[in-house]
Amino acid sequence: MNIVVCIKQVPDTKGGVKFNPDGTLDRASMLAIMNPDDKAGLEAALRLKDETGAKVTVVTMGLPKADDMLREALAMGADEAVLITDRRLGGADTWATSSTIAAGLKKLDYDLIITGRQAIDGDTAQVGPQIAEHLGLPVISYAEKIQVEGNNVIVQRQYEDRYHEIKAQMPCLITALAELNEPRYMTPGGIFDAFDKEVTVWGRDDLTDLDDANIGLAGSPTKIAKASDKVRKGAGEKVALDPKESVDYIVGKLKEKHVI
Repeated sequence: MNIVVCIKQVPDTKGGVKFNPDGTLDRASMLAIMNPDDKAGLEAALRLKDETGAKVTVVTMGLPKADDMLREALAMGADEAVLITDRRLGGADTWATSSTIAAGLKKLDYDLIITGRQAIDGDTAQVGPQIAEHLGLPVISYAEKIQVEGNNVIVQRQYEDRYHEIKAQMPCLITALAELNEPRYMTPGGIFDAFDKEVTVWGRDDLTDLDDANIGLAGSPTKIAKASDKVRKGAGEKVALDPKESVDYIVGKLKEKHVI
């Protein structure tokens, strides 16, 4: 079985977020990590590899520095890694991103594709299902448990206070929740091996099944009107009251806002 896991390098928001003048994220200047939902998807693929001997390939679209994240995935146990990078692909929204990644996936053999539910930098939860649409695959989103039986995958899909159990024939695409599992750590041996492996790098010209009208900032129908790294808050209301008056004041405000 061939499993492809789509992962994304996202800004580590603890280190602050910066924007370019056009409103897109200045990814080159920020510390980066593997997106948590994607990391859970990778761990799910690695557990299936442990159970079935599957081959796991990780794919990302991003800046050249995403090589570090791919090698982290290799050190965790992935077999192969692909980096899709090209200046012409920069500034892509979910449509342009999914179109590009789908074109890359068409060059690979896969039975199962796993993506994260959503990325912490965009929170759209759109790219995974859009990739499935481009490839004509069934999609099961919000996976909190994944099992493989023969040529079928059985998924517990999170739904409010319960779950749906869905069975689909492969090939198909699954989007994973960060709560799906606890990702493993890299091993020392895995780290050494990861830096001995070659990461496959594809540029725009390597993706033949892709229309230039659907790539990069120019091919993105979503336009950012305004972006800011900080939201200014008002000073708020300050009052000086004794304890009894304070209680009455707070209760009055809660009633005014229909909290109580």
